[in-house]
Amino acid sequence: QVQLAESGGGLVQAGGSLRLSCAASGSIASINAMGWYRQAPGKQRELVAVISSGGSRNYADSVKGRFTISRDNAKNAVYLQMSTLKPEDTAVYYCYADGVKQYYSDYTRLFWGQGTQVTVSP
Repeated sequence: QVQLAESGGGLVQAGGSLRLSCAASGSIASINAMGWYRQAPGKQRELVAVISSGGSRNYADSVKGRFTISRDNAKNAVYLQMSTLKPEDTAVYYCYADGVKQYYSDYTRLFWGQGTQVTVSP
């Protein structure tokens, strides 16, 4: 079974920065896309950023210019550098890995991390 381990969440003041990390483990042959969603209280989960295996990036309009997604394919890891944080960025951030191919499987699957809380105070 593939597991995604997240780290880096916490409490920060508005204008500050945080870096989220997520590493996938579990007999992984390849991963297509990796990225981050977030869910604030009372709101739907929304896509924050995604990066393909080739390095193509897409961001939500609300984070463009402030957040940077990166990836280390050798480590099956994805990172989210968050800068100029705003109180509206407060949410639980979930990483995901899509199109995961394991060595013993003919299929690809989607996996999620457990979520990490990011809280931005005014």
